[in-house]
Amino acid sequence: MAEGNSTPQPGDGPPKGDFPLQKKSPKLCGSNYPLSIAFIVVNEFCERFSYYGMRAVLTLYFLSFFHWDENLSTAVYHAFSALCYFTPVIGAIMADSWLGKYKTIIYLSIVYVVGHLIKSVGAIPSLGNQAVHVVLSMVGLFLIALGTGGIKPCVSAFGGDQFEEEHTSERSKFFSIFYLSINAGSLISTFVTPVLRGDVKCFGEDCYALAFGVPAALMVLALVVFIAGSGLYRKTPPQGNVLLEVCKCIGFAIKNRLKNRSSEIPKRDHWLDWASEKYSKQLIGEVKMVTRVLFLFIPLPMFWALFDQQGSRWTLQATKMNADFGIYVLQPDQMQFLNPLLILVFIPIFDLGLYPLINMCKLNFTPIRKMATGMILAGLAFGLAAVIEVKINETDMPRLVPKESLIRVLNLAKNPVQVTIQDKDLFQQPVESFQNPAEYSKLILNGEQQSLHFVLQHQGLTLAFNYTVKEKSVYSLIVFEAEGSLSSRLLWCPGERLSLPSVPIQMATSGICPQITDLEAKPENGLAAVRFINGLSQDVNLTIDSKRFLAVQKNYSASEYLLLERDIYNNGKCITETGEFPLELGLLDFGASYTIVITNISGGAVETWKSEDIKANNVHMAWQLPQYLLISAGEVMFSITGLAFSYSQSPASMKSVLQAGWLLTVAVGNTFVLIVAEAAPMAQWAEFVLFTVLLFAVCIIFSIMGYFYVSVDPEDLEEKEEKRETSSRGNMIGLVTQKTKL
Repeated sequence: MAEGNSTPQPGDGPPKGDFPLQKKSPKLCGSNYPLSIAFIVVNEFCERFSYYGMRAVLTLYFLSFFHWDENLSTAVYHAFSALCYFTPVIGAIMADSWLGKYKTIIYLSIVYVVGHLIKSVGAIPSLGNQAVHVVLSMVGLFLIALGTGGIKPCVSAFGGDQFEEEHTSERSKFFSIFYLSINAGSLISTFVTPVLRGDVKCFGEDCYALAFGVPAALMVLALVVFIAGSGLYRKTPPQGNVLLEVCKCIGFAIKNRLKNRSSEIPKRDHWLDWASEKYSKQLIGEVKMVTRVLFLFIPLPMFWALFDQQGSRWTLQATKMNADFGIYVLQPDQMQFLNPLLILVFIPIFDLGLYPLINMCKLNFTPIRKMATGMILAGLAFGLAAVIEVKINETDMPRLVPKESLIRVLNLAKNPVQVTIQDKDLFQQPVESFQNPAEYSKLILNGEQQSLHFVLQHQGLTLAFNYTVKEKSVYSLIVFEAEGSLSSRLLWCPGERLSLPSVPIQMATSGICPQITDLEAKPENGLAAVRFINGLSQDVNLTIDSKRFLAVQKNYSASEYLLLERDIYNNGKCITETGEFPLELGLLDFGASYTIVITNISGGAVETWKSEDIKANNVHMAWQLPQYLLISAGEVMFSITGLAFSYSQSPASMKSVLQAGWLLTVAVGNTFVLIVAEAAPMAQWAEFVLFTVLLFAVCIIFSIMGYFYVSVDPEDLEEKEEKRETSSRGNMIGLVTQKTKL
């Protein structure tokens, strides 16, 4: 994840003007590098580890810990991300107009640490109820957003302040090292933090308290390291915030133009010239240069709307995939580490290989074209994500609508059974003994619920019974032999267990049979679901592993579902009145649901039959690699090129304004995602297609805007502005200020 948007260009030095007299900072190993930059680089590495590590597990935290749905989890994730990119404006104003960079970093880092600690405490399950957890987490996230956003524009600029004016090459190399520390912290944290969440268990579940606690500790370390270098820093005083000056200049120009709308007043060449009564020609000229670039920024938020979904929608997609890579099982939120890894790989490939090759081919690959290409690559990445989502949905349970239900038959008897449902054209062939049903059959009802008449034919005997079936429910009809006769039971909803005995033909027993529901959807987060049916004539106590125990009553009673991590479970135990026996369940795979029937105890072992109710995730997580490759390549071409281009088109004094504008495009993009997630929920593949189409449309608009944009040299433009101002002085006669205070 390229953080070029928070790193100044190598040419950006300390603010011009008189610096307070300070002793020179000691140098690193006799070089021209100040010793103080070592503290700043370590601080940045720890802070980026803290931020990206916490954010990597955030979506799954909302989904699993709060039990929010996917749309709400996505919306809150992007609301937090947007806030992180709105708050840099606050940090810049605090640093330049009030506290200075050093104090701003210190104070907001303390806020940052407090936010992390509150967030970690809020993830302890035993602390309060759901409302307490939500309040603590939201307060923590707000403070984190204020802290990380507030220090974002300060740390890199503060590092540049440490160099003396003559050491420009060293300052340039420092920014490269600084950028490397950002991506190193991001890369390591996005790989490690999901391991702390998923592979470490605390309080009987995923350890989110640890996953948030380690980033909190890194942020504490970042603050300690930064303070430790206090005596070595060059600290420049606040010299005014140019962003505020630009906003005031634009506001005054608009206000003055509206007050002077008379046709008798001569027009001016540019609408910003209406600020000339109050602001200098130099400032107005520089603002003109900036507004030309900011106009090009208008379409850019759509790229970030797609890019930042790596931590939300793409992570949720990974939870529905097969994560077994043979030697290692990847956590779904670990896939995010591919982005910083690929960025570090692609930057030298593009700069030293691809771009020089394009230049050798005499192709005019301008910055605008590079950015447009980056948009196209990101759009293609989401197109691939949509295709993968369609393939994932093939193993999902069908979506039920009103007056629809699903049913299947589990024949646990020794011989085939013919099942007939009156007025329903289902189960044409006999159900073989212990036949694994391929899929559920759809029942069309005549209302919200309906009493259905079932007929079983078994070895020349005919049995009939009634069951009441509700709409939008999933049922399993189990048929078994008890005391020499055939019986049945309908499994459908949690509650008391009721056994329906066999009844002769024309003798009906009606009613709703409270039992254990079949799952209506895949287990979340790639977990496996398993339930047990005890076919023995004695109660059993099951030990699945060292932490999970289950009691199942006799005579084909069913247990509730257990959610388990994907693994091979062959070390279980089955304890009955007659003894203790080993229990082997085999592989319980990602996203699958199983019914395991205990059929017999023979030869000192438990005999079981396993039915796969919902198919396991069969799309491998490796299929996400192409979309990560595309969007990471798109980021290199879009983000880094865009920053370099926009900086080249503005005077040095206005670079902070462009940085604020760039960060705001990220914030607006995230805001757009949360609006789509909450206001227009749709099938996930359709949402991916929507974003693909929108980005392609925006790319066309951006390309047209770029076609008419004329690149300039800021120094040449300043000279032209001065000449234009001189020639237009005569047009100032007759201006009506209408009590405007100058």
